[in-house]
Amino acid sequence: MRTPRPRTRPALLAALSLSAAAVLTAAAPAVSAAPAPAPPSAGRAAAAPFKVLVFSKTTGYRHDSIPAGIAAIQQLGQQNNFTVVATEDDTQFTDANLAQYAAVIFLSATGDPVTTQAEKDAFQRYIEHGGGYVGIHAASDSGYTWAWYGDLVGAYFKQHPAIQPATVTVEEHTHPSTQGLPNSYTHTDEWYDFQTDPRSKVHVLTSVDDNSYTGSTMGADHPTTWCHTYDGGRAWYTGMGHTNESYTEANFLHLLLGGIQTAAGVVPADCSVTSTPPPVEHGISLKAHANGKYVTAPSTTQPLIASSTTVGTGQIFDEVDLGGGNVALRAHVNSQFVTAENAGAASLIANRGAAAGWETFQLIHNSDGSISLKAAANSKYVTAENAGAAALIANRTAIGPWEEFDLSTR
Repeated sequence: MRTPRPRTRPALLAALSLSAAAVLTAAAPAVSAAPAPAPPSAGRAAAAPFKVLVFSKTTGYRHDSIPAGIAAIQQLGQQNNFTVVATEDDTQFTDANLAQYAAVIFLSATGDPVTTQAEKDAFQRYIEHGGGYVGIHAASDSGYTWAWYGDLVGAYFKQHPAIQPATVTVEEHTHPSTQGLPNSYTHTDEWYDFQTDPRSKVHVLTSVDDNSYTGSTMGADHPTTWCHTYDGGRAWYTGMGHTNESYTEANFLHLLLGGIQTAAGVVPADCSVTSTPPPVEHGISLKAHANGKYVTAPSTTQPLIASSTTVGTGQIFDEVDLGGGNVALRAHVNSQFVTAENAGAASLIANRGAAAGWETFQLIHNSDGSISLKAAANSKYVTAENAGAAALIANRTAIGPWEEFDLSTR
């Protein structure tokens, strides 16, 4: 490791005064037509004009979504007063050239894209002098022989399962990236596992619920978006962004805009380390109107039944927001999701490791303050059959007393 330079950035500060309408002077890769991204969440304060460099050179796997990512960042720049220069020419990593940018965005740059030691040294000096770094998706699948870069990102890529939907948990709502996002939402992506859990050295913004999809090796604590200060500069990373569709999704664009603005230093943010995982989601319990008894998940092999007069572990469920008024219920007794087995032809049972169609329920708020659950599998209402004398089943076409429950937060 070279001796760190003093933490000053004379040329970089001057670059912040550049007009957002400046002509892009760097050679940009060809960008295919992509749908205009949905605007990020409204209400964010306007930032001073600045300039960013999007770097997407690959010497390893190349993502098809790179052009869509460039187009989306360019659109965000037009909407939010910053200039975007896109390049795959790593010879632009010089002290003089990097000094004009408030942040450098590694957009799924893989392998060893910053080729020479002189270029690596220039980028390191840029960060030491107060520059900003944004890493998107496969930016963590890069620089494996460049330990300084791995620490800048926060963690190296390990593996991923197939592309699939999963539940994103927003861990804090004060950072500009996450302010205004729901507590949790469903997003489809290529979910990265990392070689190490970065939580002990970064500020975690979002995590992914490993119980909401299959194929993860990370375990219960699985950060996927974070920020931190590093070696004099600012760094922000998200493991999301594999698909073209990500770059037209409002939640992802909101997240990305906050990352760019805070890494650039034009919007303040707290990126202090958050080393302790958040507590488990608050639990809920359900009391059936039919008999005034609490719904119980006895075990993985026994169906749900409204039979308990008290609330213990077997009567508590995590309510997982799937978006659009839909929820999934995860039983505390075994951490398994409740399913409308056989599309409502069998009793409800908590025995699924992930939430999909049969584990999705529409949460209906009744006029008397009670709630009802309609199974997505067959559009039938969940009933406390025979006033709790039989297991819960999703087989009713209308809401009556047996289909009404009181929901309590624990």
